Amino acid sequence: MNNMNVTRDIKHIMERFGRQARVCLPDGWESENYGVFIQPLRYRNRMYMGGINTRIGFNREGHYLYLGPPEHDLIQLGREAWIQSGEDKFTVDRAEMVHFGSKPSHIWAIVRSIVE
Repeated sequence: MNNMNVTRDIKHIMERFGRQARVCLPDGWESENYGVFIQPLRYRNRMYMGGINTRIGFNREGHYLYLGPPEHDLIQLGREAWIQSGEDKFTVDRAEMVHFGSKPSHIWAIVRSIVE
């Protein structure tokens, strides 16, 4: 199977079946919208079950699995950047580039919902 075709197919699936998102920086810059999958993490090992105290009480921060195209490299983002999808905002806790053969196929990340 050709690496280029697989990478193209993955991107096509994200665009067709994923939700639209964009990368945002504090200086006002925003990427164009692109297709991603952002799904709640299943807490099998409960390693992401922490929470934070807010002025109105205790709030568990939601952690999500992010799968997105390699062109939007979350690995290089600073801590101030966020991902916007509709009304939802997420910060990146961890991100890795996934390869198919020698070609980057997608970004895998753990993202956390922003509590404002």
